[in-house]
Amino acid sequence: MSRRRAALVFLSVALLTGGCDHAAKQAARSALGDGAAHSLAGDLVRFELAHNSGGFLSFGAQLAPALRETLFVVLVPLLIAALLASTLRVALRSRAALAGLALATGGGLANCLDRLANSGAVTDFVSLGFGPLRTGIFNLADVALMAGAALLIFAPFRAPAEHREP
Repeated sequence: MSRRRAALVFLSVALLTGGCDHAAKQAARSALGDGAAHSLAGDLVRFELAHNSGGFLSFGAQLAPALRETLFVVLVPLLIAALLASTLRVALRSRAALAGLALATGGGLANCLDRLANSGAVTDFVSLGFGPLRTGIFNLADVALMAGAALLIFAPFRAPAEHREP
């Protein structure tokens, strides 16, 4: 894939990821703003609004506000930029890695923008569960980040299509 086409794919996936996350968070704030939880499929999927001032699974939520802001508003975007710079060469050689990088970047930036717009908190609104087991509450950007990370981790184990044996 040419660099130009890879850049177009990267930007399209990252922007689409961020846009879908933003729209989903707006819809969640509107539909779930009354504080009620809505369950589907026997409570397998639960929609409930939460404002998470921490990171993944509320990590860091108990930190002092200034430290939390430095961590999530300054250091996380720098980490995203470092990830982007360090994996860009690999991503250009693999469609899976390019998609993973774009998803992780789009999800990370979407959560950063949400944090900036909402006094340092990220809007979360969905959890999954089976019986007494439940995930933490998360959003689409979190799903994109996890899917992107998985693609980046496993992409090096897949040979590019042009190098595979027939």
